[in-house]
Amino acid sequence: MLILSLQGRFVRGVGDVVFRETFDEILEGDHRQILLDLSEVPFIDSSAIGELVAAKRTAEEREIALKLVRLEDRVARTLRLGMILPLFETFSSEEEALQSFADVAD
Repeated sequence: MLILSLQGRFVRGVGDVVFRETFDEILEGDHRQILLDLSEVPFIDSSAIGELVAAKRTAEEREIALKLVRLEDRVARTLRLGMILPLFETFSSEEEALQSFADVAD
């Protein structure tokens, strides 16, 4: 289980590239469960949304569970409007998300 906490604006040019590189490094490990904590991300643009969708697709191909936690209202609204939010399991607290991984393991 790995928790990746993102911080700052998740946008084209920096945030999306850093996320992609970091996520690729994480995939090289043995993690079967990844939790993306977006509590410190105040804004997300279409490039970053594309990166999230690509990460989700790659995780599914490798049978890795990828979930989102603590989305800021603006980020959640953006993902909902783009019809991306339903692709992910989302949780309001880290405890809920961690429990959801435990429930699957049982």
